[in-house]
Amino acid sequence: MSLFYLLTIAIQVLCVIDVIRNGRNQLWIMALVFLPLASTIAYVVLEVYPRFQGNRHVRTARATVAARLDPDKEVRAARGALAMADTVANRMRLADALAAQGNYAEALPLYREAAERGPVDTRSAEKRARAEFETHDPAAALATLDAAPPASAQSDRDRIGLLRARILDALGRKDEALELYADLVTRLPGEEGRCRYAALLLEQGWDKKAREVLEEVEARMKLLDRQQRAAEAEMYRWAMARLGELRAVKA
Repeated sequence: MSLFYLLTIAIQVLCVIDVIRNGRNQLWIMALVFLPLASTIAYVVLEVYPRFQGNRHVRTARATVAARLDPDKEVRAARGALAMADTVANRMRLADALAAQGNYAEALPLYREAAERGPVDTRSAEKRARAEFETHDPAAALATLDAAPPASAQSDRDRIGLLRARILDALGRKDEALELYADLVTRLPGEEGRCRYAALLLEQGWDKKAREVLEEVEARMKLLDRQQRAAEAEMYRWAMARLGELRAVKA
């Protein structure tokens, strides 16, 4: 019995299971049994593939792979769109593409020009403030956030709050940054907020509190799978290294 034949049967069985599990038209089962090869191809194309097309995780994975294979693709497309039509939306698109590559120096003028030409919403102000902060102008970043309309959703307020805490830290307003971090880490998903909070606590000599925060990072990290930890591997390595140092001192 050839490997191809075995593989065809395996895929055929998986398709039949998918029909039953997802409540597809039962006529597919007859087609898969009596016309296995043609029906399997048809089922995958007509029923399975469109379902994965709409899956958020599949779209994200596809976008990640595409970005790695051709990291400048979106920048080229955005430049082309801006050359065709110099609109606020196209300026924002190019700025976003550049910022995604870490090229905040080129993105910042585009964000500012877009702000001059159109109404400023919370999200665009946040993007501009982030670019100002990443180009070492925290005072301008704070002014941009202060002038922006308030965010309506709590998740948006918290994301902007994390940026504000980093800005306050850079401006030397350490106590305000610590207070903001302490509030944010009770709600923020992920561990970036806790790690930045711990780093500032260590800088200010609050080792005991920093250890408590890092131990919480450790406990939460253990609940993640390997892929989730790998996505923020550098951050977790930093956190565990600092926690190890604090434990060594106490020992």
